[in-house]
Amino acid sequence: MPALSPAERDEFLQQPGILCRIATVDAEGAPHVTPVWFICEDGAIYITPRAASEWLDHIRHDPRVALTIDDQHHPYRKVVIEGVAEVVRQPGDDAAWRDLYRRIARRYVPPEAADRYIEETIDQPRALIRVPLAGARIRTWRMPLEGEPYRGIWHDRYYLPGTKLAPVPPAEPSEGNQR
Repeated sequence: MPALSPAERDEFLQQPGILCRIATVDAEGAPHVTPVWFICEDGAIYITPRAASEWLDHIRHDPRVALTIDDQHHPYRKVVIEGVAEVVRQPGDDAAWRDLYRRIARRYVPPEAADRYIEETIDQPRALIRVPLAGARIRTWRMPLEGEPYRGIWHDRYYLPGTKLAPVPPAEPSEGNQR
């Protein structure tokens, strides 16, 4: 599949309404995945777990995370980030970063509904998690667009040799065209 250019990736991460799924590792080493609201600003993904979120405890124990952010509509853009989460703000320090939280909420609900959501849940402390893009492993892809080769729908490793869309191996040089 074609990778997103850095500009396409950044534009995609700014689109409202797209959920992020954060994968963490619990104390026993088992995976845990949670869909979350997010915002991408200043070269990082920001997420706001509630104080009692299991996955917040997972991050405190082991900060390695994987994030999947994907589009449900053609051209099915996808971004996978494997990185290290930082707890930037502990629960109870919400007032110091409430404007960021308001920007996150407005990505998912209309501004007036976001403001009400924040006012109704203001007494429920949240942490602020940051996953820096610098130093993270980032993979992106999308479906081929009009005019791009259809065989680009999957990575070459997925095609069985000899099947319709399998890559054609380079021809062996014959005696007549060897250099």
